[in-house]
Amino acid sequence: MDIAVNLVESYLRLNGYLTLTEVEVQHPGASGLYESITDIDVVAIRFPGDMFAADLHGEADSRMLLIEDDGLYLGPEMVDVIIGEVKEGPARLNAAVRRHEVLHMVLRRLDWIYESGVDPVLADLQRRGLSEAMGRSGAVIRTRLVAFGADPGEPTLHLVPLSHVLERMVEFMERFDDVLRPTQFKEPAPALLRLLVKCGFRLTNR
Repeated sequence: MDIAVNLVESYLRLNGYLTLTEVEVQHPGASGLYESITDIDVVAIRFPGDMFAADLHGEADSRMLLIEDDGLYLGPEMVDVIIGEVKEGPARLNAAVRRHEVLHMVLRRLDWIYESGVDPVLADLQRRGLSEAMGRSGAVIRTRLVAFGADPGEPTLHLVPLSHVLERMVEFMERFDDVLRPTQFKEPAPALLRLLVKCGFRLTNR
């Protein structure tokens, strides 16, 4: 797995998302033979509710373990679905991501959660990269196209700088050092960050 994709997946999981990575999209070509159109770097879904570094069953100090990230623009009763592209250079979405075949293939995996099916969601994503639709549960489902990359500035609904991802990951590891002490990170990106934090390195964004 690409190291940047691994980093973004770890970041999203930290914030409570369930993820799929490097989703291949196949479609018949002009010859009738199947070919790969593109692959989606990350598909992620987060259900409403707080995310904690550890479960203290509602004890008074449990809020101190709350994981929050304003850069994800999460609402308290919102389901958030991200279809993301990850770039080590400037963040951008490949043109193929907006193709009907690509979005339909991805959204079919989530079809059951949308009250009116995926077609209205797909149309909104093609038009403006963002959909807000009712879910079968009664919650609003926000579905969005997001580019992750080496861009300056603060996160938006459609762009998350990798610098923000790194800062939040390191902040989490420093703040919850005692919680993470027994944890073994097996994925390369978070494992390296955890090692750097343990060794006392500081992350600076020049």
